[in-house]
Amino acid sequence: MPSISSQDIRSWGVRVSLLLAATLMASSALAQQPPAPAKPAPAAPKPEGKTTLAAATPNDVQPTLLGQYGDWGAYYATPGGKKVCFSIAKPKSSLTNPTGRKRDQAWLFVADRPAENVHNEVSVIIGYPFKPQTEASAEIGSAKFAMYTLNDGAWIKNVAEEARLVDAMRKGSDLTIKGMSGHGTESTDQYALKGLSQAIEKADQECK
Repeated sequence: MPSISSQDIRSWGVRVSLLLAATLMASSALAQQPPAPAKPAPAAPKPEGKTTLAAATPNDVQPTLLGQYGDWGAYYATPGGKKVCFSIAKPKSSLTNPTGRKRDQAWLFVADRPAENVHNEVSVIIGYPFKPQTEASAEIGSAKFAMYTLNDGAWIKNVAEEARLVDAMRKGSDLTIKGMSGHGTESTDQYALKGLSQAIEKADQECK
């Protein structure tokens, strides 16, 4: 069973705030785009370098553990003074095609951001830069959910489906995330969902 160590916390403490910053930037960019049903949706602009994201990583974002439930940890952090609560896990198994390709640690998040009225947002840090203008996928049972990608992060493309995904995750046993890197390497990460419901409930209580 994968567990989250103190070394993991140090390594992804800054990554949490990077993901949150990227989420806000991507959401803002998508909101500003005019609808264009007859054409493919334009890609959201990428952040203008690492400095922009690094500015959102002060010392106060170091995550604080609320509880550990199976593979899932419940945490809170305060990037930019705004409280964020989230459940997080790493894959129980990871495969690449071609095999043996190196990548950073992957993580799966379910987050609450009360200041933005965001509840149970599902996102992924995949461990490599996604191939531009490609989608990732989240699969549970027979259900498949498209994910919008930006750099090494991915979020549910259709926000209206997010509650259905979270409900399926609460009831299911495994979730599979698939993606493709900029070099064409395919990845398949499988996450155990035991303990997720308890972790979400703990995070929700903290961010009421």
